[in-house]
Amino acid sequence: MLSISTRWAKRTPNLQMHFCCFSTREGGRSSSSSLRRRHPPHCSGEESLAQPATMAEAASAERAALLLPGLPDEISIWEILVGLPPKALLRCRAVCRAWRRATSTRDFLLAHHARQPALPLLYIYNCVGNNIRSLDIIPFDRRAGVAADDQLWPVARLCQAPFCAMASCDGLLLCFMNDCCYALCNPATRQYARLPFLPGSVPLGVYSHSPTGEYRLLLYRFATGPGPDAQGGTFVLVLGSGQPPRSIGCPDARELLSIPSILFRGGLHWHKEQNERIVVFDTTTELFRHMRVPVVFVSRCTNLFEMDGMLGVSSFNYAAAIIDIWMAQDYKSEVWSNKYHVELPVAELTARFGRFNTRGFGVVASSDGHLLMLLKFSDWLLQVDMDGKLVASFHCKGLAYTRFCLKQTLVSHTFFPALQRYVVNAKPFI
Repeated sequence: MLSISTRWAKRTPNLQMHFCCFSTREGGRSSSSSLRRRHPPHCSGEESLAQPATMAEAASAERAALLLPGLPDEISIWEILVGLPPKALLRCRAVCRAWRRATSTRDFLLAHHARQPALPLLYIYNCVGNNIRSLDIIPFDRRAGVAADDQLWPVARLCQAPFCAMASCDGLLLCFMNDCCYALCNPATRQYARLPFLPGSVPLGVYSHSPTGEYRLLLYRFATGPGPDAQGGTFVLVLGSGQPPRSIGCPDARELLSIPSILFRGGLHWHKEQNERIVVFDTTTELFRHMRVPVVFVSRCTNLFEMDGMLGVSSFNYAAAIIDIWMAQDYKSEVWSNKYHVELPVAELTARFGRFNTRGFGVVASSDGHLLMLLKFSDWLLQVDMDGKLVASFHCKGLAYTRFCLKQTLVSHTFFPALQRYVVNAKPFI
């Protein structure tokens, strides 16, 4: 529970009673029967001392009643409910119509999304023998106060695998599925839909176009012939519009294929290894530009990330087992500063945890504002600090690490129903 709820609980005795049935664990197993037993008095007609004479009076009384007796709605809604994890908030909606109404407005959902942490995205393949039966989508919650067992708690399970995350934006995941199709899903709302079949096209990223509010897909299309309709290049598809992709040129965007992007300051950013530039796609003007990297990383695996509003790049020197971390101190002027030079005890960690996956590394911000490295060794996920010391280890067979973050959202997107094979809370979700 949020710290503010603890403070208000001391001033408002009923607060703990009303919220105790909602586990802080996102995947909590609170039963519907316990929810019914703990309805606030104003939410249940059976417990009210006086019954309104008409439905209109009942509705008026419900609107006038406080969500939590003795606590202003401004605090209940905008300080407590807005900070709950998505699954806990969905359980709160089941309490009564007043709670559902208060937590379903677009303003509330946007504020709720803004309060959610951007967590490293992992997934786990669940196997029976050598066969993959399902896949868990996991936002790795390594914040202070989160129990170790809950740090790898899944937010959704899919029956379709293998699965490859290709981009993440506003709680949406762009995925490549096992039947060679591209799909978009929201793990929090359990919405899923396939993208239109576009021969010869590969998604580079998904983004929100701020001038229109539309969600758009950035595509690279291979040339399929000499005609104007068969030319290759970069295209933009407005999701749910029913319109064909629009060409924006930039034929050299082919180099961005298979490189994960990061959305930072309204731009998609890519960095190709051993390249002296970062490619940036402005999601407002829909134009490409370049920015310098601090150094040319030779024979290294690089990773872009964000911390405290700054763009960062980490590079891993395989041979020397050294990670260098640079931060853009002045993004506009492209001024970089070398923050860390970390020597990893790869031999020691390999002896304890198995084979090191050189592609399975990333840099994330911890809850106290410091950086941590995530490293993949065999079936282990390790947290290592900037001194090269092991902080935590997690054993999980079938664990896959991505370079994306998931910031969950319950905001309803109007484009979903217009896409192919649109479903909610149905297959491929389990």
